[in-house]
Amino acid sequence: GQWLLLASDSEHLAWFGLNDCARKQARLTVQQLQQQGLTVQMLTGDSSAAVQHIATGLAIDAVISGVSPAQKLQHIQQLQKNGAQVIMVGDGINDIPVLAGAQTSIAMGSATDLAKTNADAVLISSDLQRLPQAIQLARKSQSIIRQNLGWAILYNLIALPLAATGMIAPYMAAIGMSASSLVVVGNALRLSKLGRQNRVESP
Repeated sequence: GQWLLLASDSEHLAWFGLNDCARKQARLTVQQLQQQGLTVQMLTGDSSAAVQHIATGLAIDAVISGVSPAQKLQHIQQLQKNGAQVIMVGDGINDIPVLAGAQTSIAMGSATDLAKTNADAVLISSDLQRLPQAIQLARKSQSIIRQNLGWAILYNLIALPLAATGMIAPYMAAIGMSASSLVVVGNALRLSKLGRQNRVESP
């Protein structure tokens, strides 16, 4: 923490103790991200003892303190060279270079306008619980896209040769194509169910 002294010309009037505190639900969010297989790191220009205190309380995997914006970017670039897919979350002017350099960047709703401009997404509600939910949704979307592509390729490999050789009637191929489209759309609609579940579970 940091202490400030309020004084008059003749005497000390009061001491004020200032302490940094983590955002609401930060610990739960870090735990959920780690359960999803992510490594959580803190990059900060602050070099005070409060940094390690907060990092310990949140069970963050790694802490790098007292770094400049350029050093933050250098650290991110080194992680990327080692094969890491980096998601950067920030809210200040000092985070702008890193937000621009990471594969995926998210600015908090309370972030500066410049930070929001350089981010891929903005967490409007500033609810940290949305971070693990967004990752879950992104992974589910990727899985469904792969499933739909696989189904479309399989259908075309089977149906097109049969239709071209006259083994099935044209109307049957048309019906099959419509059914295939319905399967793809129905599969994609599962994402909306996941979104509703997240809204219900979110406190």
